[in-house]
Amino acid sequence: MSFIWFLIIGGIIGWLAGMILGKDIPGGIIGNIIAGIIGAWIGGMLLGSWGPKISDFYIIPAFIGAIILVFILSLIMKSMRKGS
Repeated sequence: MSFIWFLIIGGIIGWLAGMILGKDIPGGIIGNIIAGIIGAWIGGMLLGSWGPKISDFYIIPAFIGAIILVFILSLIMKSMRKGS
């Protein structure tokens, strides 16, 4: 059951990061889950473990990390569209 919560919370964090930045994450729901999980890892590495914790996610660092990831992905996607 904790794995399901892990996926749900990762998806919500990725979706919220995309909504805040106004960017679409490629891959839909799966992309949101991946962005949330990788964003949690980035946020944990940059900011450490603090704030409220839900299903192995420290929410604030995970959310900030997901915003950073979505921003970087949007820049990469923008440059790829310009090049082709």
